[in-house]
Amino acid sequence: MMRVLRSVSISRRSADASPVASALRTVGVERAGLAALEAAFGNGLGEPFAAAVRLIGASSGRVIITGMGKSGHVGRKVAATLSSTGTPTYFVHPAEASHGDLGMIQPGDVLLALSWSGETAELSDIVAHAKRFRVPLIALTSNAASTLACQAEIALVLPAVDEACPNGLAPTTSTTLQIVVGDALAVALLEARGFSRQDFRVLHPGGKLGAQLKHAREIMHTGARLPIVRVGALMSEAVGEITSKGFGCVIVTDADGCLAGIVTDGDLRRHFKPNLEAERVDGVMTRNPRTIGPETLLAKALEIQETAKITAIVVVEAGKPVGLVHYLDLLRAGVA
Repeated sequence: MMRVLRSVSISRRSADASPVASALRTVGVERAGLAALEAAFGNGLGEPFAAAVRLIGASSGRVIITGMGKSGHVGRKVAATLSSTGTPTYFVHPAEASHGDLGMIQPGDVLLALSWSGETAELSDIVAHAKRFRVPLIALTSNAASTLACQAEIALVLPAVDEACPNGLAPTTSTTLQIVVGDALAVALLEARGFSRQDFRVLHPGGKLGAQLKHAREIMHTGARLPIVRVGALMSEAVGEITSKGFGCVIVTDADGCLAGIVTDGDLRRHFKPNLEAERVDGVMTRNPRTIGPETLLAKALEIQETAKITAIVVVEAGKPVGLVHYLDLLRAGVA
């Protein structure tokens, strides 16, 4: 009977309110919160934010993030983002900190504490520990007069905003603002350090993202594996190279070893005739083919191949072919 009543109740609520209208209201409320945050950077938040970036950037230790409840979940996300962009960061749960994890916090670290109200009781021990051992404290809160803000060396005070929750209870807009400020810290620190794509790849070796950040030189075929003929060679020789090497193409070079063109399976079909093997590659090859350099990212190589609708691309250095990257190589590397 209870299940029936609950089903009827849900059906009635669904009839009274469109889920899409509810979603749009949520997006609207949170967008308004972000607009207020943007305005705050020009009206009081900018200076302490810049000070926080300088403090973290000059630190010899790590960033320790703490928070309770939804702020704790946000803190874990911010810690992951900071760590992945070159700022070593740990999340320490405030309750666990009171039972031994305070030992994870060392001189030289910076403590970033998240609490929307600034009065989260569970933060008291970790804040006291930070004060005792002179670990600088950055507070991320909406209450400038709160205990947390008053104890902090730097207080990042967020604007008071409406929660998207119609009851004004569930953290929604507030957690969005916390995440955005965390992202802003990570990006500002990344830019201040000159954190590059290569640095990013070192910390992201796995998955598709890591594969996209590899370079052509890491997967290209070289040396004897390259299908190459000289200008003036017979098409019979070119077809033999295409068949034996298995890339569906052959690279054509001039007398100095520089790239002159490429003959592909498509070129063979377009120029097909009974005596094709007796002709010279010069009249069949595609001149000025698409090329990349050895340091080209695989993501860029994939983009070129898909845009040009080609299955292989020649890797050139100082005008000479030094490698070949096939679409299947990108598949095997996990890029495509």
